[in-house]
Amino acid sequence: MMAAQPRILLIYTGGTIGMMREYQSGSLKAFDFNRLVQQIPELYQLECSIDSVSFSKPLDSSNMDIPHWVRLAEIIGEQYATYDGFVVLHGSDTMSYTASALSFILENLNKPVILTGSQLPIGDLRTDAKENLITSIQLAALRDNNRATIREVCLYFDYKLYRGNRTTKMNTEHFEAFDTPNYPALAISGVHLNVRREFLWPGEARKKLVVHTKMDNRIGILKLFPGLNRGWVEALLASPDLHGLVLETFGAGNAPTSPWLISSLKQAVHRGVQIVNVTQCGGGSVMMGHYETSVELAAIPLIDGRDITTEAALAKLMYLLGAGVSPASFKTIFETSLRGEMS
Repeated sequence: MMAAQPRILLIYTGGTIGMMREYQSGSLKAFDFNRLVQQIPELYQLECSIDSVSFSKPLDSSNMDIPHWVRLAEIIGEQYATYDGFVVLHGSDTMSYTASALSFILENLNKPVILTGSQLPIGDLRTDAKENLITSIQLAALRDNNRATIREVCLYFDYKLYRGNRTTKMNTEHFEAFDTPNYPALAISGVHLNVRREFLWPGEARKKLVVHTKMDNRIGILKLFPGLNRGWVEALLASPDLHGLVLETFGAGNAPTSPWLISSLKQAVHRGVQIVNVTQCGGGSVMMGHYETSVELAAIPLIDGRDITTEAALAKLMYLLGAGVSPASFKTIFETSLRGEMS
């Protein structure tokens, strides 16, 4: 008996990939996803069934927000039993934020959720949209022993599949727009599709999908730099509406040893603000206590973000704060890899 074809749901949120150029006027118009296979006949070769759904009003990804993340997750949750995989079409500017957020919102995920987009509209002569779309669908349909090969939130762009919560956008002009500096690519598309199974997240085969809808956005980012203004920083850290902070430090987690800065950070933590130390470098990891300039940060103590990206740190803070994790266990849980977001 032949196995049924995998069913893939395409979810269009907005972005360049969903646009086509009208050659007579030169203007961009929305792509008709109801006629997807007719307009991209290569999809016939994938041997899978493809349906599509779109946000009622396509978004520029700069306007992506928590309610949109929740709506995306709800669509996936509502259709989870019907489809074998999900491909989310999304603008590239905030794609890493959405991929990171979805990885935490979708607990016990056991099917692929692959975000993709493009640098050029789908109808342009040199577009990257077709390849990104076709290969994302192909990856979402992959099976091993009648089980999805990929069982996590991923991002596919320019011939590479990445763990979504490890990605960051690196370039605004090149097709190779994303990278995961601290984790290998999960698959590489060339003449052959090379899936590196040893790096894939194992998924949760026997647990039911849980869609978390509460995210706490009372958080912020403080990027350290020489000449930091004392008054502004003290006001930020003393804000009663601040519940969490991503502190982007120098190098391996280092910061100025100014007594006022250490004191302000210590008072904020004592008040219950969850502060995560992440490096502002593109790659590498925080190692608090390795240098003298981070010893006092470890003693406060700040949460050790190790090699987590800023995007994933923000999403994880929103998720854990929204879940009501107790202050006593917050640091321990944050420093534990929940979805493969940190080493």
